[in-house]
Amino acid sequence: MPTRIFLNGSQGRMGQVIHQIVSQRDDLVIVAGSDLITDARAPYPIYEQPLACTVDFDVIIDFSNPSALPGLFELIRRRRCPAVICTTGLPADLEIELAQLSQIAPIFKSANMSLGINLLAKLARQAAHLLAPDYDIEIIEAHHNQKVDAPSGTALMLAEQVNQELNGKMRLIHDRSQLCQKRNPAEIGMHAIRGGSIVGEHTVLFAGQEELITLHHSAGSRSVFARGAIAAARFMIGKPAGLYNMNDLLEA
Repeated sequence: MPTRIFLNGSQGRMGQVIHQIVSQRDDLVIVAGSDLITDARAPYPIYEQPLACTVDFDVIIDFSNPSALPGLFELIRRRRCPAVICTTGLPADLEIELAQLSQIAPIFKSANMSLGINLLAKLARQAAHLLAPDYDIEIIEAHHNQKVDAPSGTALMLAEQVNQELNGKMRLIHDRSQLCQKRNPAEIGMHAIRGGSIVGEHTVLFAGQEELITLHHSAGSRSVFARGAIAAARFMIGKPAGLYNMNDLLEA
């Protein structure tokens, strides 16, 4: 029997990509979705509110926006079902609520679903361990002009990974335009670019006195994120309540 998916944000860009990939597979099926934009021509029912769903499903995949999450969280709370949360830019209150949900349901969360990005994070940690504090660290990200959060959740994840490796000693600096001082070595510069149809670019720079080391990841299409989300959804079937991430999937 194929794995039954509830797709939150089904009419968005990523929702459409996931639908296209799933439609070509026999082991997966989207049985329902949720979006403010409904389409009677869709091959599955789409609800404006997740709680209105009357269809049975095995796992949730969410690619929406923070404003769409409270209703989805209530659906998870009631059904205690596995959920893959791919929405980024969550405010602190939703992060807290998600952590609370993971006590009663299996929750998978990653700022970026790409295997390559998560490899980049591991390499950045290794580089920080070897190079700090003699190298300055800067993170640059670029996305399309429709992305609303900045810096990206992936850039924040990369900074967090590096900072964890350095025992939390680093401070994130998002804007130097108001600073009239030389760079503090205990900081990570964060830079966001928005333009055109850029899918996703992330660069971690380690700038020393005589050399520059650049770690870079470029996403060629949104399919890399969709395939990662689908892999996570299959991974979560049968898992006990808890908070899971891409490292759990990669090490399975």
